[in-house]
Formats: sequence, structure tokens, C-alpha cells
Amino acid sequence: MGTSALTITTLRDCALAALARKLAPSEDNTPDELRVLLRARQGVEASHPDWLTGARACLVTPAPVDAPLVRLARELNLSLLELLTVALAAAVEEEPLVGRALAFLQHPASSSRPSLGLVSSAFAEAAPPGLFPLHALAHGTAVRSGLLSRSGTEAPLAEQTLAIPLPLYFALRGQEASWPGTTLGLGPYPEVLLPASHLDQVRRHADTLAAHPRSALLLRGGSTAELRTVAAALATTMGRRPLFLETDRTEALGPYLHLRSLLPVFCFDLGPGERKLVPSPPLYEGPVLLTSGPEGNLEWPEGSLLTWTLPVPGQQERRALWEVVLGDAPLAEHLASAHRHRPGRISQLSQLARRHAAVGGRPAPEARDLVAAAWSAEGAGLGSLAQAMPEPISDEALVANPPLAAELQALLLRCRSREGLAQGLGASATTRYRTGVTALLVGPSGTGKTLAAGWLATRLGMPLYRVDLASVSSKYIGETEKNLAQLFARAEHAEVMLLFDEADSLFGRRTDIRDSNDRFANAQTNYLLQRIESFDGVALLTSNSKGRFDPAFMRRLDSIIEFPMPGPEERRSLWLAHLGEGHRVAPKDLNRLAAMAELSGGHIRNAVLLAAVLARQEARPIEYTDLLRGFASEYKKLGRHVPAELRPAGN
Repeated sequence: MGTSALTITTLRDCALAALARKLAPSEDNTPDELRVLLRARQGVEASHPDWLTGARACLVTPAPVDAPLVRLARELNLSLLELLTVALAAAVEEEPLVGRALAFLQHPASSSRPSLGLVSSAFAEAAPPGLFPLHALAHGTAVRSGLLSRSGTEAPLAEQTLAIPLPLYFALRGQEASWPGTTLGLGPYPEVLLPASHLDQVRRHADTLAAHPRSALLLRGGSTAELRTVAAALATTMGRRPLFLETDRTEALGPYLHLRSLLPVFCFDLGPGERKLVPSPPLYEGPVLLTSGPEGNLEWPEGSLLTWTLPVPGQQERRALWEVVLGDAPLAEHLASAHRHRPGRISQLSQLARRHAAVGGRPAPEARDLVAAAWSAEGAGLGSLAQAMPEPISDEALVANPPLAAELQALLLRCRSREGLAQGLGASATTRYRTGVTALLVGPSGTGKTLAAGWLATRLGMPLYRVDLASVSSKYIGETEKNLAQLFARAEHAEVMLLFDEADSLFGRRTDIRDSNDRFANAQTNYLLQRIESFDGVALLTSNSKGRFDPAFMRRLDSIIEFPMPGPEERRSLWLAHLGEGHRVAPKDLNRLAAMAELSGGHIRNAVLLAAVLARQEARPIEYTDLLRGFASEYKKLGRHVPAELRPAGN
């Protein structure tokens, strides 16, 4: 650096001038590394009586290179002794001759970084009155904040060396530098278009944070991109930039936040019942943001903590968001009325829908592209905990008697009208109303429960995922609850329908506590009952019996639909629905089969598939004898005797 042509004195110059006093008066054969000290002394004394006067003048009218450090000194209340030491440590990073001069002065230690003994001796007059310079520096604000780090702590105090962390050095010089475990700005996450209600809350929270130093705001939501976009909007409103932290290491972070005008955003992903004490950056007095999913508890030790759970925008705001990202008003109106998507999901689906449209050769996304996007967008999120069931189920594929069909239609209407259903009703109906829908489908195997779930998902335009109980359940304490928490949170964000097959294995009755296993099993059931009650989505459960469920859970269900074994009329419809048009089965034979073969829809499906195999071997349509063989195979599985009237020829 050195003294410029305009003879502007810097803190670096004053520090080197103070060190030059330790040199012998003779300048004969002075090494180059020492001449840098002498030149600095000459420059300082050309403008000031001595180095100390020059250093104090630098605080009043700092040179441009010193301005960030002087501002930081005012924020942290650094002493002049510390300022000179930091300036010297920064000079070591950028001037090799300064490091060599320090090695010469500290011989035989030969360290190119300043030792506590050297700087406390050279800058002793700059120490606060009444304090021993060595102690004032070793335990001062610069060291405690991490602006200066001590090395060689096993050595005597005077021989320990000081350095400035490289990110802080670059920040002092006005340069960007990555901080380990942090991301400046949104990073890899896309910016999400926020509704007006979110932006209004951003302004309100920003004003509150600015008015209350050391306060914290916890943002909860299911979309990382949406959470980070809101955090970035808060930082911008406060005149700062967001620094997202995914580390507990906060040493030296305080000065970095001050130097770069950053707002710290701590990112967490906690499980049910998990508690976390948020680390506090040393000597940072500003506000803090926290982000997390819906689970866990965060504790902020420094001041007040408010929580803002990002809500689902209303229908009109969703329509406005869809229209902006798609440019199609009718499609936006349909999507806003049919789905309760959050801003993060709208942004994600719109981008994927454009790609699907481009692949299909369409200039703009259509409804089918949004359906395809909904499936492709969620594969990575739920794939490890649930199995996708992408096959659409048409009205013709679902065969049900009139009472069952009416109950399914009522459940469909309940799901479609779940938003705003309580509006206009009495206080008892609106109190604690939740938009989620949970239904139990009960009946023997093969009666169409899973098929009905697929039909409902198809009619609602929602992806359907069957929960993999083996992946969700864990023998380790707390892991099952954590897996369930992830499952529900991802399903809420993506608005997918969850199907719990054989749900009684998870939602079964709680037992008397006889040992620790019973206690943990009951804890899992308790969490599941609470979480599914607050689930902001559609969840379907199937079982063979209602009696296996905990009574407290049964009270939480919105609907219980029983699937009986099909009667003769339903069985005839099932045979026809599975056979299609390409068969040679006479109506009288089909009627006989429907009347006498007491099979569920699942068994009828298996019988038709076997008949198709037999017919295909001979390159002909399915005939009645093929169906009889398929029927006999299913009766054998069930351990029943085939009626004589329905035995295949030759048996």
C-alpha cells in the first residue's frame, strides 16, 4: 500500500512506522524488508509529529482503504491498539516484504505474522489507559469477536501470533469471499414470486426487526426456495443482503456480518420433538432470521423470537400468481380454484410445465403439462418414503353399487370444497376448522379400496403416493416420527394425496405400558394422531377392519366408507369392465358366472388376466372356458370348492 502521491496516511503506515522504532539507527546495508518500515516512518513523520498522532488522525479522516475498518471499530468499540494490529495483520496478507520484516524483528521465532509480544510493545502508547497492552490485546474485542485469531496457543502468551481470517481480510478490502458453511443470497434456489399478502407481512416484520435489536424471526414452511425468498425479501427491505448459514460455527461471523451489511439466516431441518439452541454470532447486535420446517423447537438466547408460518395464499392471490407465471388467465383460474398450491410450488410447477410443453411441441403450457409437472416435480421428494401410483383411474374402471358410489361422490365434493367450507357457518363449525381431509376405506381385500383412491386422485388432479410402511418405520428411537414428519411436510408442500395401505399397522390402538417398547410405540401413535389431524392435505387410509384403530383416531376422521363384497350385479359389471369388447362370452354364461362366482374385484381381475393368457396362446378372443379356468384358479387360492356348474370341461 504505502503512502500515496497525495501523502494520505493510513493505519498500515502508522503501524509500520511504530515498528521502525525498533530498528538500529544505522541504515548501512539495511535489507529491503526493513526499508519498508523506514519508508513508512518517513512518510508518516512528513505529515504528523509521530506515528501515534498520525494513527489518531486516521480515525478522524480515514483513508478509503481504512474506512471499512474504522466503521467496524465504531460498531465493535475497538481500541486504537487493536485497529493498528488488524491493519498490520492485513498488510501481512498482501505485502511479502511486511511479513519478512516481522520475521526479522521476531528472530529467532522467524514468524511472518505479528506476535502478541511484538505488537503490544510497539503499539503500547495506543493501548487504553490503565490496561496492560498485552492483556488488552489478548482478551480484547478484536480477539473475542474473531476479527483476530490467535495461533500457537500452547506457546507463552507473548509468543503467540495473530492473523486475520481470510474472509474478513477480503471483506475489509471490499471484496466478496465465501464463508465456510454459508451461502450469500439464494444460491442454487430459484427466486419465488410472492403474493401481495406475503410482501405486506415482509414489510411489517422488517420494521419490527429493525426496531428491536437482537430480535429473531422464525420462518416456517415446506419449501426451501420459498423460505429463502421470503428471507431475502426481508433482508432487502432492511437494506441488507441475506447470508444463509447451515453451520453451527459462528466464530468471527459477527465482524463479517457488519463489514458486508449482511443479515444472518440460520437454516434448520428439525424432527418432531427435537430442540435446538440457535448459536449467537459473537458481538453481533443485529436481528437474526431462522428457517425451519413445521417440526421441532428453536430457542433464541439473545432476545425475543417471533414465528411466521408461511400460509397458503387465498384463491385470488393464487390466480394472480398463476397468471403471471403462465400468462393464461382461464388456466390460472382453473388451477387456483382446484388446487391449494403455495408460491414455491407454483413457481416449481410453472417451470416444469414449460419444459413439458416444449418437449411436446406446444408453445405454451396446457393443463396436461401441469399434471405431468406435478408428477415429475415430486419424485425426488417423496420417492424414498412413498411409492408413486401414476395410473389414472377412469369412471368406467370404478365399479361400485349405488350407496358406495354416492359416498365416494360425497368424499370427492368434500375434498373439492375444503377451502372456505366453514365460511358462513356458525361459531362452533368455524372454530378449529382445518382444510385437510382424512378418510378411512374399510373392506375385505380386493373390494376396490386402492382403486377408489386412484379414482379420487384422478378426479382431483392430485398425484397419489402410497406410503411405504417399511421405509417409514424404523427401529431407532425417534426415526419413525422424523420420517413421518418429512412425509407430511413434503406432501403438504406438493399437494399430493397420501394413501396408507393397511393403515392399522401405523394407526393401531395404543397399549398399556409394560416396557420401554410399549412407551415408544405409543409415542409414535400419539405423534401420528396429532400430525394427521393438522395435515393440510388429503390422506386416505385402507384397512380390513375398523376395530383395529385407536378410538381417538376414529373421531378425527372426516369420512369412513365401507367397501362390501360385490353382489351379482356388481360382479357382472366387474367382469365386463375387465373383459372389454374383445371376447366371445355369451351373456347367459356371464350372468351365470356373476351369480355363482362370489369373487371380489381383485380376484375377478386375476381371473380375467389368466383367461387372457390362455386365449393369447391360441391367438383367439377370450371364451367362457378361459374364464372358468381363471375362476377355478382364484377359488383354489381362497381354499374353496368350485361349484359343479362352473367347473372347466375335463375337471
